[in-house]
Amino acid sequence: MDNAKLRKQVKDEFMEYLTLHKYRKTPERFAILDHIYSTKGHFDMDSLYKSMIDVNFRVSRATLYNTIELLLDCGLVVKHQFGSNASTYERAYGNDNHSHLICMSCGNVREIKNGNLFTQTQQKKIKKFTVHYYSMYIYGICSKCSRDKKIEMEKLTSASTDDKSSNNNTEKKQDKK
Repeated sequence: MDNAKLRKQVKDEFMEYLTLHKYRKTPERFAILDHIYSTKGHFDMDSLYKSMIDVNFRVSRATLYNTIELLLDCGLVVKHQFGSNASTYERAYGNDNHSHLICMSCGNVREIKNGNLFTQTQQKKIKKFTVHYYSMYIYGICSKCSRDKKIEMEKLTSASTDDKSSNNNTEKKQDKK
């Protein structure tokens, strides 16, 4: 689905949600939705606020937080907590099924695309359930942190060996006296 069709679909869905729950249909709410669906990837509330200011759209943080709650409730945005206290979000529609690789050392999050994880047999077992979207969290250590840790260990081992060698030389000198 192209981005214009996707944005129209989510706008219509949001309109239906707001009508059903008797919420006001404000231009700010639709601008926030459109902004989220104009970009891909994760965002936090600060980056969303800054990016909206960058495109000259003035919106209060309170409006952002209230609108995100509505978008979460109607299923147009997904909230993630990748091990830190800060929440990150991403749009729920228009994303490929993907996994999140989360480094437990530096906190970096990387996405990788999944093929269809469900076999035909598994799909039959969940036939009374319509899958819209799924993601998986995979926790580990990224290659940069692994490399940095290895270098740090080599430095410590080298320093420890140098200290032992120095101590042995000092002991030998004292034995000669």
